[in-house]
Amino acid sequence: MEEGGLAGGKRTAAARAAWIVFEDEASQSLRPPRARTWGRAGHTPVVRVRGRGSGRISMAGMSCYMPGRRSRLIYRSRLHRGRKGEPKGFTWRDYRDLIVRARIQLGGPVVLVWDNLAAHKTPQLKAFFEASADWLTVFYLPAYAPDLNPQEGIWSQVKRGIGNLAAVSVDHLAAAVKHRLKKIQHRPPLIDACLAQAGLSLDNPP
Repeated sequence: MEEGGLAGGKRTAAARAAWIVFEDEASQSLRPPRARTWGRAGHTPVVRVRGRGSGRISMAGMSCYMPGRRSRLIYRSRLHRGRKGEPKGFTWRDYRDLIVRARIQLGGPVVLVWDNLAAHKTPQLKAFFEASADWLTVFYLPAYAPDLNPQEGIWSQVKRGIGNLAAVSVDHLAAAVKHRLKKIQHRPPLIDACLAQAGLSLDNPP
């Protein structure tokens, strides 16, 4: 496991013929995000929501890149209905299972790049990383550097796509979010654009 060093991550990915995978989390409540839309001149469009009900959807996503291969998006989501005893976020097991899923779907070694969230550094995950060192290398982004993570661009695309949605329930919201994510999965150039937007490329560092 390494702190920082995206160049190191790219070198490791190239040396191991591995996928470089950027992970990040996001959430969305029933209150729609701001978005652009058409409207009459001088009349600001208004999306009316019911203003009642609770719940949100949490998302963990991975933007996956390898030179010469189609870029991929892998994700998982979890509904939060505000019930007593319900997990408030992803657990270390959720992260472990998502990483294993990425390895299976990508069919090769993984260089994982993510932030310094405390949940990413639990003793259980550290033990998993050590036990998986033959196919998994983990790098941590510098603190306060979301602009270096292409997955942030994916979340922007998701929220832009649901910006004018007045969801009637958390299930309605979840269906819309998953629909948007699936559309992005079928658009590798969009996933590539998020990499470029972060100022990164797949060219090997010297």
